[in-house]
Amino acid sequence: MMKSAALTIAIKRLPNALNNLCPTYMTEGSAGMDLEAAPDKPITLNPMCRAKVPTGFAIALPDGYEAQVRPRSGLALKEGITVLNSPGTIDSDYRGEINVILANFGDKAKTIERGMRIAQLVIAPVTHVLWQEIETLPKSIRDARGFGSTGASSKDNQYAKK
Repeated sequence: MMKSAALTIAIKRLPNALNNLCPTYMTEGSAGMDLEAAPDKPITLNPMCRAKVPTGFAIALPDGYEAQVRPRSGLALKEGITVLNSPGTIDSDYRGEINVILANFGDKAKTIERGMRIAQLVIAPVTHVLWQEIETLPKSIRDARGFGSTGASSKDNQYAKK
């Protein structure tokens, strides 16, 4: 398997991180790095509630990149805990602590403690665009039909491959 070149990103450990790991890829093929919680004291997240959970790290992304904060699939499936504004975006000019907005959609309270893996961090390139205003958009096979228009049965769906 060919590995891509690594991107070096400056990271600062804040006092509340103590012995927490830096964001870490858990397997060689992982796209996201696990983020650990670093609250000063445990946070009880009741059903249908949300909380801002600190990670104890700040980063300096290079221009042209963002960090995306995403849910951990196991935590979402087993506990109903997810990242509320998923994916959360960390811009390249932000230098504060990475925080994760967790929401509990499960039926039991969950205690978030220091060192618990709570989210994933994915580093991605950003494309900036220049808008070109025009009077009429070019035609497409789908045009303005949306919200379920591509999911219609092939018998009724003019977009389905024939």
